[in-house]
Amino acid sequence: MTLPLLKRSGSGALRSFSVMAALALATTSAHAASGPSTIDSGDTAWLLVSTALVLFMMIPGLALFYAGLVRSKNVLSILMQCFALTAVMSLVWLVCGYSLCFSDGGPLIGGFGKVFLSGVTPDTVRSDCPTIPELLHFAYQMMFFLITPGLFIGAFAERMKFKAILAFSIAWSLIVYAPCCYGVWHKAGAFFGLTGVIDLAGGIVVHITAGVAALVACVMVGPRKDFPSAQLMPHNLPLTIVGAAMLWVGWFGFNAGSHLAANGAAAMTLVVTHLSACAASVVWMAIEWVRNGKPSALGIATGCIAGLAAITPAAGKVGPIGALCIGSISAWVCWLACAKLKHKFRYDDSLDVFGVHGIGGFVGTLLVAVFGSTSFAGGLGDFHIGKQLMTQGLASLGTILLSGIASFVILKVIDLTMGLRVTHEDENQGLDLAEHGEAAYND
Repeated sequence: MTLPLLKRSGSGALRSFSVMAALALATTSAHAASGPSTIDSGDTAWLLVSTALVLFMMIPGLALFYAGLVRSKNVLSILMQCFALTAVMSLVWLVCGYSLCFSDGGPLIGGFGKVFLSGVTPDTVRSDCPTIPELLHFAYQMMFFLITPGLFIGAFAERMKFKAILAFSIAWSLIVYAPCCYGVWHKAGAFFGLTGVIDLAGGIVVHITAGVAALVACVMVGPRKDFPSAQLMPHNLPLTIVGAAMLWVGWFGFNAGSHLAANGAAAMTLVVTHLSACAASVVWMAIEWVRNGKPSALGIATGCIAGLAAITPAAGKVGPIGALCIGSISAWVCWLACAKLKHKFRYDDSLDVFGVHGIGGFVGTLLVAVFGSTSFAGGLGDFHIGKQLMTQGLASLGTILLSGIASFVILKVIDLTMGLRVTHEDENQGLDLAEHGEAAYND
């Protein structure tokens, strides 16, 4: 039937058949060349959930945690800053942040090959995480990018201009966060000329960078009007407790999701993340109970965040015993930073960003070299403690210098152009009305 039909149809039918055959052959060849998809539905589902959990840490978790700690006249300003950073930093991530962090470039920072997600399709995968779509990797890492500047706004709460906060966050993220992320995560620990730097989910990339920026910023902006003579009390501790609980839950996506797979390593990371937070909460509560006679709700909430920050870089290498040690040590050291160091040097880190995140991240970054080694019971890392401790220490020092110097320069430029601090009248009135024309509570 075919041949007579082709003969009757003439040469046009032959040409059509030839074109169709060529297209079919090309499609089959392309499919054979690309091979079967490596995307795994289980890994993808877990990363979708983890992405949502990390966003949940920022809004509403961090927003509520900080909002409860400030005075009632500034609560909306904190909520506004968290929401605005979520939106603005996500757009920066799309424009160039992802490309600078996760595309091949120079020795210190990535290139511009993936600006606006250029070349990334629903079927694209990365060679270092081939079981999830690259679009999901983009989304997951975007949440880290936006929450990191969200951390340091607590250091200069109640006194910095909203437009200055946005300008500082954008510039800082591209100058400080991007090279740290590129070296530690995209280059797999090749950072500041070092190799083998361990940081599962951001002890260096998130907590040390943000903690150091917080310290520099709170000093440059200056203390709040009544600091330290008056007690500047939190206006709504229930909001803070709820926010801390949300952060705790979201941290499972933050840490366990960083394996980029649904597997046993992610399960171990989830377990040790929880245990570190528990140990730090109990130790902080015990310290206050012994010293003050009463354990406080604010103390136990702060303790859990310290334990979570400290376990973040180490969660992929330590076992349960190591997690208990890191959580306990971080609670003690962070308590000293918040209760003693801040008052000794009289810097107004309003919501203890440096004392909890900066110090906690630093402690965990160092201690992974001890409790993450197979030389320690339950350790999962095959490395020598002394050598790894040197690597972690040098990486931390480089991060401190980069974030400290860059933060100072960026803030100085902003101060000379648009100014960092609101007026005394605006500070007295409160940033809710002065900056946003709204009030959180109506009498």
